[in-house]
This record gives sequence, structure tokens and C-alpha cells, in this order.
Amino acid sequence: MPGLVVFGRRWAIGSDDFVLPGAFELFVRLVWWIGILVLYTVHKGQFNCPGGGLLHSYLLVLILLLASIICALSALVYISMQGTISNPGPRKSLPKVLYTRLLLYVPEFIWAVLGAVWVSDSSVHCEKTVINVIIWTVIASWVIIIFTIIGVLIVFDPLGGKKTLYLTDGVSRNLESSQSGQLLYNVKSSATRVWEKRIRLLCCCIVQDDDHRVAFTSIAELFRTYFSDTDLVPSDIAAGLILLHQEQDKMESCPKEPEEVLCHSPSSLVTDDLDVELKNAAHYMLFAAAAYGWPYYVYTNPFTALCKLKGDCCGNRPTDSDITGSDRHNFHFGSILNITGLQYRDFIHISFHNKIYEIPFFVALDHKKEAIVVAVRGTLSFEDILTDLSADCEDLTLEDVLENGFVHKGITQAATYIYRKLINDGILNQAFTIAPEYKLVIVGHSLGGGTASILAIMLRNSFPTLKCYAFSPPGGLLSKSLADYTKHFIVSVIVGKDLVARLSMPNMEDLKRRIVRIVANCNRPKYQILLRGCWYEVFGGDPDDFPTELDRRNQEALSQPLLAEESLMVHRSPSYNALEDESHQNSAPQYPHLYLPGKIIHIVEESSSRRLCSSDIKYTARWSNETVFSSILISPKMITDHMPDVVLKALNSLSQEHGECLSC
Repeated sequence: MPGLVVFGRRWAIGSDDFVLPGAFELFVRLVWWIGILVLYTVHKGQFNCPGGGLLHSYLLVLILLLASIICALSALVYISMQGTISNPGPRKSLPKVLYTRLLLYVPEFIWAVLGAVWVSDSSVHCEKTVINVIIWTVIASWVIIIFTIIGVLIVFDPLGGKKTLYLTDGVSRNLESSQSGQLLYNVKSSATRVWEKRIRLLCCCIVQDDDHRVAFTSIAELFRTYFSDTDLVPSDIAAGLILLHQEQDKMESCPKEPEEVLCHSPSSLVTDDLDVELKNAAHYMLFAAAAYGWPYYVYTNPFTALCKLKGDCCGNRPTDSDITGSDRHNFHFGSILNITGLQYRDFIHISFHNKIYEIPFFVALDHKKEAIVVAVRGTLSFEDILTDLSADCEDLTLEDVLENGFVHKGITQAATYIYRKLINDGILNQAFTIAPEYKLVIVGHSLGGGTASILAIMLRNSFPTLKCYAFSPPGGLLSKSLADYTKHFIVSVIVGKDLVARLSMPNMEDLKRRIVRIVANCNRPKYQILLRGCWYEVFGGDPDDFPTELDRRNQEALSQPLLAEESLMVHRSPSYNALEDESHQNSAPQYPHLYLPGKIIHIVEESSSRRLCSSDIKYTARWSNETVFSSILISPKMITDHMPDVVLKALNSLSQEHGECLSC
């Protein structure tokens, strides 16, 4: 549904978005109106107290005002319930009703001020019950007015009022190329500036330098490009995600070919190799999780962590390890010790330094596996988020590596930072001097997994026997040639429907198209989609059946032609139309396909259970292919499957099952 256009500008709300908030306000107003009416009826003829005449007039006008508001809200809710997302014709009269409802805020505001003045007047000596009711009436009025103002600010679209021409083919031919080019440039610049201001506002609490400013501009351009070719409001996206989840569940419940494309035939050799890698991954996931420091330790041990860390923080700071960055009270280092089970002397270097493109890591000696472990931390700060979102592609040029290709820009810069620290500062030389016979292993989770993968590529020539374990790395990381090159020394571990492992710009574009397609073809009103979707997500049940808009009706019967998929992608308010012209001029995709690194182990639940309190979950693991992760799957677990504690739990469960099988 294109954004609602009122007061000459587009807003980030649709004409079918007033059902639920309007119904809630209608309920409040009805209760309020009935209460005032009862109060007036009971106390009628008893307004002889000082100030009673004004009170009598106040209540009469308030009853009439509330009745008018109730009528306007009823009409607003009723009209908003009509039609569907792609059939806004039955709602074409909604702006007039909305203007009426907003106009009623003027007398309501005046009456709220008068009520506040009357209540604060010390000369009024009416019955205490009446005074209390008026006080609550004034409070309710001000609360509704304040929430309305907040709502207006939320749905305000900074680009909604920009006056630009609707660049249809006919108009474009009448414009000089220089005029249309300047117009397009102005619209693009305005959109980029709006996104840049939003990002700066979100990151206002961090110190900003030149790197931050460059990242802000790059990320703003990324968001501008992604959101410029649609006119969907946030509730449309929510409805689309709900429909996609139910459609996905329906497809999974139907008999079909195996969704996984195995990299190898299921021979005993492959099974043995998988078991070995799962055991190693379970061991090294501890290091990847430990890199998060005290937040992860407290999250996984909420009742005992603080007591243990309190004892550790009172100890002296270890001098054998090279520690950089801020770690007040040794909370981070104490957490790493407790999670890994290592000793002070086992750590070669620990860095808690964190800036954009510069993420924390540590180097430690793992005597159990005879390995020098480089563990890179995942996303845990605003700086890390900026590194994640710097998703432009850049070339990775390495000597003696023929498989050069595209890589994620922000993650590559983070890997370059750690590479320089390890090599230029002699950290790895120091480690191999202590343990020359040990092998090099690089691990990380999420952003740390992506950084560890690119760092492994950079160190591969110097350390041919190195191994890398990337847990839940970002999907848009390496080009196909580099991804194939890394299969010899990198193992990626993905759990379930992890969103981050499927996150890339082509996949996000595919998700956008799928949302547009499914909301354009659904014949259910949006409020029904949202209500039934919430019920389905919380209580489960069978996926809803959502036939297309034209099922069981003729197109001629519609009051307005349907907004088809192409309409939702192109049919926009003027401030968005100019941006479409660029996509036709540049047919080549801006973002090439990037893939997960190395060989991929995909861990899934044997049976999906909707019981949130169920802890007895069994997992299965198999070798997978990067093409399996070429589409984003919608699920309540798409976020939780990415969490490091869930990954560690799944790996430990599989390792225990393997050990039990061996003992049997």
C-alpha cells in the first residue's frame, strides 16, 4: 500500500493502518464518554457549589465533544477496514474523515486547558468525586494528545513533502537531459542526507572521526538505494513477513525433494570427517564465545557470573599477557578465563580496543589441541554495527593467490587491522617462539567469523597448515572464486534458519521482491493478517490460507484497479519516483553475489517444536552448499539461531551424541 498522502505530503503510514490504534482509542473514548454521562446524570441539579456553573457547561460540552470524536473514530476505523493492501479503492474517502478527526483535536485541546484551569482554581469547592473525575479527564486528554503527537513524529517522512516531477516516459522526453539529471541528483542527495542524519542520531553517543563520517555516508547510500524503489509502509513489511513465514511453513509441511544440496556423497569417510569437524568446532566455539567477554558470560550465567567475576576483579592484573584497550576491574579478562578454562600464562595478546573497522581479539595457547588460537569478537557495539553495515564490495588482492575476488569492505578492513597487529607487532612470532610445534587456528562468531575467514585468507601463504572455524558468519562475505578457494582450510558452522548467514544485498533484494509479491496477491485486509499472524506466532496452529486478490471475484467488481506487484515497486509518491529512473539506466546489479566461506556444516533441529519452555532439542548436522543459503527464511528463530549460546549448545549436543554412539 503506498504511503498515505495528506496535507500535501506522503506519510509512513497506510490508509489501512488505522484499524487497531483507532479501535483501541474508540474503546477508551466509549468508556470515557459513558463515565462522564453517568456522572452528569447522577449529579444533575447538584451544581450549586462555587464554580458549579462552569462545571455544568464543561461537562455538557465534553459529552458532545466525546460523542463527535466517537463518531469520527467509528467512521475512520470502518473505512480503514475496507479493501486490502493492494486494493485501496474502498478507502479513498479516508483522508476526509482523518481531517475531521484531526480537526476535533482543537476543541479537545482547548477543553483540556480549561479543565486544568478549573481544577487548579482554589475557589472551587464542589464535590470531591466530581473534582477527581475532572482531574482524570484532563489527564486522559493530555495523554491522548501527547501520544498523538508522538505518533505523528513516528510516521513523519522527511522526504514526503519534497516537490519533484513524476518522471514518466512522456514527461522525461519533455525534459532536457541536464534538467532531469539535476533533478535526480537532488532527490538522491536529499534521501542520502536523511539516512545519514538518522544514522548519526543513532550513533550520537560514540566519538566520531573521519572513518565514522565515511562509514555514515556509505551506509546512508546503501539504505537509500535499498528503500528507494518501493512505497511500502512498515506495517506492509510486517504483514509481508507474516505471510511469507506461513507460506514457508506450508511448503515445509508438504512432501518435497530434500532442500539441502550435499557437497559430498554420504559415504562413511564423509561421516567420519563431519564428526571430527563437529568435535573440533564444539571445542573452538568456546574461544569464539569467550571473545565477547563479560556480556556473554553474564548472559549465560546470570546467577553466578557476578560472584565469580567479583573475586577475579580483586586480583592483580596479569603482567605475562600483553593487554591493550580498556578492561576496568578485569571483567572481560576474567570472563575469558572462566569460559575457556585457560591460565593467565596461556594468553599471548589480548586487545579490547574497539573502533570502527577495529574489533577486539585475543591470541592464546590451546594446549589441549596444541594450537595457537586467534579468537575474534563478534558484533557488540555501535562501532561493530557500522563495520557490519559497510557492505560495499572491494577487491582482495593477495600475492600468489589466483582466486582474487570481491569481499565485504567493512569486514575486510577489520581483518586487515588484525593482520597488521599480528604480523607487524610480532604477536604471532612471539606465540610460535613459545610453541613452535603448534598449529594456527583462527575462530570467530558472526562479525568475528567473517573477519576470521578473511584473516585466514591473508595468512594462508605464511601459514599453509592454518585452520579457520567461522561460526554463523555473514552470508555476503566472499565472491564465488574465493569461497571455493577457502574450502581447503575454512569450516563454517550455521545453525537452523540463521538470518545473518543468509544476509547479503542480493538476498535482501530477493526478500523485498517476495514481500511485494505476496502482499500484492493477498486478499485479506491488513489488520486480519496482523492479528492472525500474531496468533500463529504465539500459539501455533496450521498456517493460514491466503488466496489471491482475484479469487472468487471479478476484476470489474473492484472499485479501483488493483495495485499489482509492479505498482508497489514503481507507483509511488513524487518524492520517490525520481529514484526509479536510475535503476532503468543501470541494468547491471550494484552488488554482486557474495557467499559463505569454506565448507559449510548446517545444523538443524530434528523436529521443530513451538513450545518455548521446551529444552530437550535434538540436532542433526550435514555438509551443505552455499546455494542453500541464497534465500532469507522467515522464522521466530531466525535471530535466536544466530546467538552464540545457541550455536555452542547445538555443537555440544552433537558432540555428546557422537560420544555416546562411540561408547555404545
